[in-house]
Parts: sequence; C-alpha cells; structure tokens
Amino acid sequence: MTPFVKNKKCQENRPPDTFIFKYRKEFNDMAVLSYPKLGIRPTIDGRWGGVRESLEVKTMGMANAAAALISGSLRYPDGTPLQCVINPGTIGGGAEAAACENLFSKNNVVATLTVTPSWCYGSETFDMNLGTVKAVWGFNGTERPGAVYLAAVMSAYAQKGLPAFSIYGRDVQDLEDNSIPADVAEKILSFAKCAIAVGWMKNKSYVNMGGVSMGIAGSYCNDAFFQKYLGIRAEWVDLTEILRRMKIGIYDRGEYEKALAWIKTNCKEGFDKNEGVELHDLAVKSKVVPPGEDWDFIAKMTVIVKDILFGNPKLSDIGWHEEALGKNAVAGGFQGQRNWTDWLPNGDFTEAILASTFDWNGAREPVAFATENDTLNGAAMLFGKLVADTAPVFHDVRTYWSPGAIARVTGKKVAGSAANGFLHLINSGAAALDGTGAAEGRMKPFWEMTRDNIKACLDATDWCRADYGYFRGGGFSSRWKNIAEMPVTLLRVNIVDGVGPVLQIAQGQTVLIDDDMTETLWRRTDPTWPSTFFAPELTGKGAFTDVYSVMAAWGSNHGVTVYGHVGAKLITLASMLRIPVAMHNVPETEIFRPHVWAAFGTDCAEAADYLACEKYGPLY
Repeated sequence: MTPFVKNKKCQENRPPDTFIFKYRKEFNDMAVLSYPKLGIRPTIDGRWGGVRESLEVKTMGMANAAAALISGSLRYPDGTPLQCVINPGTIGGGAEAAACENLFSKNNVVATLTVTPSWCYGSETFDMNLGTVKAVWGFNGTERPGAVYLAAVMSAYAQKGLPAFSIYGRDVQDLEDNSIPADVAEKILSFAKCAIAVGWMKNKSYVNMGGVSMGIAGSYCNDAFFQKYLGIRAEWVDLTEILRRMKIGIYDRGEYEKALAWIKTNCKEGFDKNEGVELHDLAVKSKVVPPGEDWDFIAKMTVIVKDILFGNPKLSDIGWHEEALGKNAVAGGFQGQRNWTDWLPNGDFTEAILASTFDWNGAREPVAFATENDTLNGAAMLFGKLVADTAPVFHDVRTYWSPGAIARVTGKKVAGSAANGFLHLINSGAAALDGTGAAEGRMKPFWEMTRDNIKACLDATDWCRADYGYFRGGGFSSRWKNIAEMPVTLLRVNIVDGVGPVLQIAQGQTVLIDDDMTETLWRRTDPTWPSTFFAPELTGKGAFTDVYSVMAAWGSNHGVTVYGHVGAKLITLASMLRIPVAMHNVPETEIFRPHVWAAFGTDCAEAADYLACEKYGPLY
C-alpha cells in the first residue's frame, strides 16, 4: 500500500499568508457593513417659493426625532444599537426620491419610514422599492395636511400592490410641537423592530445538522418556506462532520479546554435515573463513549457545532480556511434522535447552552437552535428571539392538566394563576436555562445578564445522566423548573398543505405550584427534563375558551416561549412576511398590520389576514 504523503505541489501553490489575511479582513469588513438598516425619508411639499422652505426645519426635525427614538430604544440581536440612515435632504419629487433610493441601496436599507408634516405628491415621493418594508408617519396637525398625504400615499401603495404601515397620532399636535406622542412612538418602534428582524434573517442560513428525527414533520426542512418567506438559505450538514472534526482536530483547542473547565466548575450533576436499573443488552452495547468521558465529548461537540454555525478565524490559523468561514447561520437544529443518540452522547447540553444567553465566555447572543431539528419550531425560536430580545425556550407541548386531574393525582387543589389548569411544557432534555426565571424573576436580554444572573440560572439547573432508555449513547439532560411567575408568549409555526405557513400565538404566564405537586407531575413524564407550567390568558371564546381549548387547537407537539407578551409584535412581523396568524389572544387594539389589510375586510380580522397574505404571497 502506498504511504500517504503530503502533496508538495499543492503546498507550493498554497496562497501566501498575506492573501489569506487580506481575504479574512475583507470578509470580516463586509460582515460589519451588512447590518440591516432603517432608512428615514423626510418628504415635503415640493412647491418652492415659500411653501417648501417653511417646512424644511419641521420635516427634518421629524426625521431626526424618529431616528433618535429608534436608535436610542432598539438593538440588533447582537446588542449593538439599531442603525438608521436619514436621507440628507427632504424629498419633494421623483428626482429626489430616486437619489434617496440610490443612497439607501448602498447602505443595506431593508425598511423605510417616510415622515412628513404636510401634503406631498404621493406617487412622486413614495418608496417604490419592491424589496423594502414600508411605513409612513403623517403628522397629525392642522396647519399643513400631513394626514391627507398619509391617506393619499396609502391609497397609492394599495393600488401599486405595495403593503405599507400607516402611523398617525390619535391627538392633534401644534406645528411647533416636536415631540413624538406615545402612541406614535409605539408604532414606530414596533415597525422598526419587526422590519429589522426581516432584514436580519435575509441572506443568512438555517443549518440542518443531520436528517429527520423520529419522523417529526417539522424536522423535514421545507427549504421553499425558508427561502420564499424568510429569505433564508437552507443548508445541511451530516452529523459525521462533527466526528470528522473531532478525529482530525479541526477545532479550537483553547476554546474546548475553556468550555470543559467551565462545565466542570459550573454545571453540577444531578441524580442518575439509570442507577439500579437493569439495562437492556442493546443499551449496554450502544454506550461506546465511557460515561466518565461524556463531558469531554460534549464540550468538544458544542465548540464544533458553534464553529459550523458561525465560523471561527482560529481554524484558519491551523490551516482549515473553509471550515473557518462557518455557514453564516441565523438558526439551526440538531437531529439527535436517533441516529446520533442511539450510540453517542446526546445534544441536550449543546442545544440548551446555545439557546441560553451565556456560555463559558460570559453573556452573549442566544441562538435559535432546535431540538430534534424541528425546523418550524426553529423558525418560531428565531421569530421570538428577534422580537423579544430574550432566549427562546424550546418545549414539548406535553400535557393539559385540568384542575380536577391535578387534584386527583396530587391530592391538592390549584389556585391563583393556575386555577383554570395549565399546560405542562417539558422538552426531552434540552431548553435554554433562562427559562428557569432565576435571573431576578425574569428572562433578560443578554446585554442585561450579570454574573450573578448567570450563576443563578446555572445554580437552578442540574445536569442529570440521560435516560439510557431514550438515549443509549448517554449524555446529560438539563433538569430545571420555572422558579418564577413570568409573562411569556408561546408560539409555533406550522405548514398547512394548500395554505402554507401559519403562526400560532398564546400569551400567558408561567405558574408556580408547590414542590410536592411539581415533583408528582414531573415524575409522571421524566424528572430529568426541563419543566415549565404555563397558563394561557383566556378570552372565553374560540381557541381561548379555556386552557383545554388552547391545547386542543395547538398545531404540533412543539412550541417556544419567550419573555413578555410580544404577541402584537409577532403579528406585525408575520404580516411583513405574509404569514397568516391562525390563533392568538392579543387584544385587537394592539394589532398593527399594513394599512391595506383593512381592504380585505374589517369585521373579521383573521379572515382578512388570510386573504391579504394569500393575495400578496411570500415576501421573496
């Protein structure tokens, strides 16, 4: 057999280090410039000779005030302030509108907010770019008819097939009043937050690690959905890639050693439910990684998964330039069961810690990373994270517990927020540790997470040996329960044949019950898994008639919770993406959709939403 030798010719033709450095620098510079931005278009009555001149200061003042509000209130998912691009002058006609578009096209403007205190020439000044999400703020004043322009341009947008959001203050303001009323500010921020979420997803990747898990329909990646509705590229990585990198050493050894040391110091082990259990011969044969080496394997796997998703320039330093680039991920998922977990340590730690707001490097942006690679729950994780700025917590929507069933099983009655019963949300071993509520009774954006908050979440979590009946390859599952009552929003994306994607939303709160009741209910499923008790807010009608109705209407076995009642923002985001909302319990007064949605009917907003989304079709 011919021995394997290095190819000298390939080594001689290797690009010089200066080229590699230059390429990496240009690549990183492009990444910095790629932040999606919100463009602000100050439009004005184009008549020179007194009219236009009298409005210049007011119009530019509105633009600057809107930009200050947005950049001062909102952040990108990585924690940096949201960036606005203000057109340097007012827009009074088509030539200036074209110049504005030219400026925006060079700055990755993905959404525009047109502002005006006056009448303007609608179809001459409006944003006609098919690729931007649009809104118009018309000043509610009497001196100049900004509201008249707002109505006229909404009519133009409707006729041109360009959905746009209408922003108009409830109360009349004086022309010299340069403040932004609270109701206007709320709509501007809601629009900006969701529009930038649209831009943040675009041209990134959903990375499928492995194949289909246990026949779960959401685990079949619908690449057309991701491409056409979200602008996301679907990529696939066989799980053997993790083993290849382990075997050859394609990982950052310093990062791995840091992660392992952190795990051993901070991730306390819980009970081992396998102790004293006579294991089936198949389970014994399948445990190829010795139990004492599980954490070593898991730490290495987690570091490698991060590198696959996002890249790591240190891999280039050791000669692996392609691997150093990563997959430009915005979300992903790990198949796990069963081709991996039947013989290798499970992905529970990897999934849980990626979705949390911290790891061994401290506080950092959480990752929408789906258990069992349920891609549709991965999309829901992404939506929730983008609008709430908090960790997305993956759940099985496992059980409806009625008050009667709780009393029969535990011998106790529930009261308070649990009085109507609740849903037991419990995932098979992995969920973001933020879901404990240990960070001062909240789930916080990562930029607010302190060392004490991180420690509290870690202290509230035990890492139990995986159930060898489920996970023959072993590993560790995250055992925690919610220890605070928190407002949360449960959401899920489903795909329905003949309809397409739909979104489900249920606002509610996590509930606390006493420890004995918790343990009794927990042990009826698996006490090594993360547990949340959720009570949806009820409306007395439809899917929210009672808690049972919410469970009965839920479209899948999975769902996601994020902190706060963000259902209104999710509805706004869904309308931008042309995804109808199948169920929600958001008050009608909080819903903010494109103005033209009203043209599809006002008596039944849900039906109008379906019709509008069907009419306009996927965003891309």
